[in-house]
Amino acid sequence: MRNLIEFLAKYNHWFVFVLLEVISFVLLFQYNSYQGSVWFSSANLISGKVYDLNAEILSFFSLTRANTELTQRNLYLERQVAQLSDQLVKVTKDSSLIHQGQLQMLADYKLIPAKVVSNTIDKSDNFMTIDKGAADGVRKDMGVACGNGVVGIVYLVASHYSVVIPVLSTKSNISCRIQGRGYFGYLHWQGGPSDIAYVDDVPRHAHFRLYDHVVTSGYSSVFPPGIMVGKILHVYNSADGLSYRLQVKLSTDFGNLRDVCVIDDAKMEERLEVLRAAQDSIKSKTE
Repeated sequence: MRNLIEFLAKYNHWFVFVLLEVISFVLLFQYNSYQGSVWFSSANLISGKVYDLNAEILSFFSLTRANTELTQRNLYLERQVAQLSDQLVKVTKDSSLIHQGQLQMLADYKLIPAKVVSNTIDKSDNFMTIDKGAADGVRKDMGVACGNGVVGIVYLVASHYSVVIPVLSTKSNISCRIQGRGYFGYLHWQGGPSDIAYVDDVPRHAHFRLYDHVVTSGYSSVFPPGIMVGKILHVYNSADGLSYRLQVKLSTDFGNLRDVCVIDDAKMEERLEVLRAAQDSIKSKTE
């Protein structure tokens, strides 16, 4: 103990120097906007690189499981496409419509592959960071999905990284519909398990069954129609009794999410411009 006291007494001026340096840096970055922005950008770049390295290590050890899931998913999708193609040919007697539809989908949507470098699932407002940004064509309000279903919406964009608001956030609000039924509502998450969310505002006259699939509706400018959301587990009445509330088991495993795709809709900007013009027109008439 005496040696420790002697050591502190001998080098006390160094400890005072370090303490004053720390205080000066805190004051510099906290009360000066330019220095603060430089610090914030540098810290984000460094943390992004660290998260990226950590994600690559975790991705390496989960490749076997990911490949197995992708193989099973591809087999399922190939079978589904084959069945739908056969039905379309039987109904229309024209196989060229299949190829036309595939080309149209490729023309309207571009997928930007990305990796999740940071993700939380245990907070009320979770955030996710991916390793693609403005330099890769990512823009704010783009939809994000994976091989199993919906992931979230791009919230903030930097040059090489983006922050995503996932379905597991109380701020998330995604338009979806019951597959094959046509009825739609809005997907919300209220905390709790990471595989359970709720679809609100489903009309009382809607007809559906438990375990029916829920997919994106395509009514927004974010997601194209038909992306998997999950399946219905339970049906509740809304608080006012005027609609249904559906408990949905999400198809996306947010606890083991590595590879995602950002959906670049070539027509999204056009639709947003029309929507903004309509809102401005209504606003000007009411003023």
